[in-house]
Amino acid sequence: MKVIPVDIGWHPGLPVYASEAFLRTVSDEYGWIGGNDNSGRLRCVLPYTVIRKAGLRMVRFRVATIPLDRELDVGEERVFLNSAMEYLRSTGSDIIIPGANSAVFRTYPEGAMVAPYGTVINDLTQTEDMLWRGISADFRNKVRKATKAGVRIQSGIEHLECAYDLVEETLKRSDVTFRTYDEFKRILLALGENVRIFVAERDGIVQACLVSPFSAYAAYSWYTATRSEPVTGAMHLLQWEAMRQFRDMGVESFNFQGVRICPQKGSKQDGILNFKMRFGGTLVQGYVWKYSLDRLKATAYSVAVRLLKGGDIVDQEHHKLADEQALSIA
Repeated sequence: MKVIPVDIGWHPGLPVYASEAFLRTVSDEYGWIGGNDNSGRLRCVLPYTVIRKAGLRMVRFRVATIPLDRELDVGEERVFLNSAMEYLRSTGSDIIIPGANSAVFRTYPEGAMVAPYGTVINDLTQTEDMLWRGISADFRNKVRKATKAGVRIQSGIEHLECAYDLVEETLKRSDVTFRTYDEFKRILLALGENVRIFVAERDGIVQACLVSPFSAYAAYSWYTATRSEPVTGAMHLLQWEAMRQFRDMGVESFNFQGVRICPQKGSKQDGILNFKMRFGGTLVQGYVWKYSLDRLKATAYSVAVRLLKGGDIVDQEHHKLADEQALSIA
């Protein structure tokens, strides 16, 4: 498969994170890599962004490989990724860093450092009744309780500042810093009609929020947040109403954006997985990975990330791949 740069030809049938409107908000340098077969037919594309920091040129994928027909199998995708690595090396890039949690790959290039990863996806093409019945009984009960308690769901760009404050506050409780308000506003305004801001409100007080970029292909749970002590069920009602509205708009799926595979029981990550699964979606398992294009500079990146953050997602989850392989051999 021949790998070449291609013009961005985004349309609503593709992930919104592949659109130029999104890519240009997160990097000044971005593009699509295409894979052509022997007949010259474009079989797949891989959107990417470039991050320049501390003398490093780092490539990051915001979504996984996008097949343009249904004939691309996993083996062909791996051949494409192998060639894509050589193309990116030729551009002077130093390292492929782990992708966003919306980029769950089916496979990975040879020589990559890999970790299992996944996401939870709800099928919105089913009837509303089927979607509702797929939610766990206790979550349906919490939706009802929040509704009876007077929680109401609103949406609109006018809630942008409120959503930012709530996300920043929620992340701060986990000692995580957030982007600036101006950056947040710029991204959401650039997405235009392809983003919805939902808030759950009671008596004039916002209890929870959801920022969801979308296209006909899928809606994504990009940012969610709650006040420190929200009304019981506010977030459950918010997620349900968002899925219901996106379904009515003809969006095909709702993607909860990233979960760790087999997290430690009782851990925070285990709680996140269980929360997302109990909305009735399917756990889609795949991989997240990084790749060294310049050995010296890639090593410098890895050392710095381990010292500053204890490693990236691949460092933290890589051992699970070895565990999976040992089990498959056994």
